[in-house]
Amino acid sequence: MIKFEKKQVKVISVAIVLAFVFSVVALAVTQTGKSFAGAAGSSSNVGVVNQQMIVAQHPDMAAAKEAMQKEVEQAKADFEAKSASMNDQEKQAYYQQLQQRLASKEKELISPIMDKVEATIKSVADAKGLSVVLDKSNVVYGGQDITEEVTKKLSK
Repeated sequence: MIKFEKKQVKVISVAIVLAFVFSVVALAVTQTGKSFAGAAGSSSNVGVVNQQMIVAQHPDMAAAKEAMQKEVEQAKADFEAKSASMNDQEKQAYYQQLQQRLASKEKELISPIMDKVEATIKSVADAKGLSVVLDKSNVVYGGQDITEEVTKKLSK
């Protein structure tokens, strides 16, 4: 058995008491933090929105998809007509050029829709007093879902 002097016993006792107090304080802080987070979640000024669904349901999206499909068909026809007399390297370069043209056209068609969706999200968020709006796919829990309000406002 190990024998300690009175001074060593006091030091060890104080260390044990300090560790116990520290543990209790740490536990209290973590539990208090959870309750604050839960309370903040229920009256939060954070909104969530399913932006992908809103863009897909946008009234102008069908016309944009149709225009893009026509552009793709035109690019295929151009490639088939012009690439017949090209070597592999020229075909690859022309194919990349067509891909860039299609990407540019897609951006040209989709950008105005995205701008309208983002402006509408901001408008709805401002009306509801939300300071932050996140895409629903990035949120595990909480937030006020404003997808329906944004969809209704865009369809007017």
